[in-house]
Amino acid sequence: MKILVTGGAGYIGSHTVVALLEEGHSVVVADNLMNSKVDTIDKIKKITGKDLTFYEVDVTVQSEVEKMFAAHSFDGVIHFAGLKAVGESVEKPLSYYYNNLVSTMVLAKVCQAHQVNRFVFSSSATVYGDNQVPFEESMTLLPTTNPYGETKAMSERILIDTVKANPAFSVSILRYFNPVGAHESGLIGEAPNGIPNNLMPFVTQVAKGKLKQLRVFGNDYDTVDGTGVRDYIHVDDLAKGHVAALNHLTEGAHVYNLGTGKGTSVLELVKAFEEANEIEVPYEIVERRAGDIASCYADAKKAETELGWTAKKNIVEMCRDSWRFEKNYQE
Repeated sequence: MKILVTGGAGYIGSHTVVALLEEGHSVVVADNLMNSKVDTIDKIKKITGKDLTFYEVDVTVQSEVEKMFAAHSFDGVIHFAGLKAVGESVEKPLSYYYNNLVSTMVLAKVCQAHQVNRFVFSSSATVYGDNQVPFEESMTLLPTTNPYGETKAMSERILIDTVKANPAFSVSILRYFNPVGAHESGLIGEAPNGIPNNLMPFVTQVAKGKLKQLRVFGNDYDTVDGTGVRDYIHVDDLAKGHVAALNHLTEGAHVYNLGTGKGTSVLELVKAFEEANEIEVPYEIVERRAGDIASCYADAKKAETELGWTAKKNIVEMCRDSWRFEKNYQE
C-alpha cells in the first residue's frame, strides 16, 4: 500500500515508517519539523535501503494537505502529527486544541474527498485519566486531567462520528502507553528539541552529562515506591502495532491499547537503566507535575486477539537501545 504518515520524522513516526518500508509498503512523510529533524529521513533510508517522499508540511493547513493527496494516490493515512507534552498542554491549551484537533479534521476531510478509507490514529492512554488500572478499551474516558488528553479524546470522537456518517471510512484508534527505546541501529530514537518532556530521553541526557540531574516529579503517590507507574513499551513494538492495525483494518471504528500490560515506576526504570548500562543517573525528587496520575498501564489483550500483536521487548532492551542511540546522537 501507499501510506501517508503525518509526523513521520518524529520519534514514533520514524520507527513506524521503517516498519512500513520493511513490510514492503511505500511511504510519503509529512512533517512540519516542529519537534523533529529532517536528517531523520536520510537515516530511515539508510536503515531500510529504501526511498520515500518527504514534504515539510503543516497538516493543519488544508491547501497543503490537498496538494499531497492530488500528487499521490494514497491507500491509507497514519496520523501522528501533533503536540504531545502533558505539562506543556496545561500551559498552552490553545496551541494543543488547535494543532491536534484541526490536523485530525483536515486529514479526515481530505481523505473523504479523495476516497482514502484507511485511517490509523495515534491516540494516547492519557484519555483514560485517573481510571482504575489496568486500562481497558471499553472504559469511560476521563481525559480531563490535562488538555493534551482532551485533544486525543476529542479527535477519537471526531473520527468515530465520521465513520458513523461514512461507513466506508475505516479507522483504527491506537491508545498507546509510554514509548521508549530506539532502533537497534542506533540511528533513530527520541531526540526532542529542547528540554525533554518524557522520562527516558531525560534519563539518557543525564547519563551522557548533557543535563545535570533527573527530576522525579513526586514520590508520594500510592505506588510501589511513591513514584509514578507507567507502562513502558519499546518503540519498535509500537511501530509494529501500527503496521498490524493497518493490515487488519476492517470496516468501522476500532480502538486498541498498545502496551505491555505491566507497570514500572520511575525509580524502577532508573535502576534498570543504571544496571543495564552500568552507569549512574543522579536524580532529585521534586513536586508533582500538573496533569500527572499515579498509575497507568494497559490491558492489551484486545490487540493480541484481533491484530495478532503483542509487545515483545523488555525493560532492559528498552534501556540498552535508548542509551545506544543517545551515545551515537549528535546535535
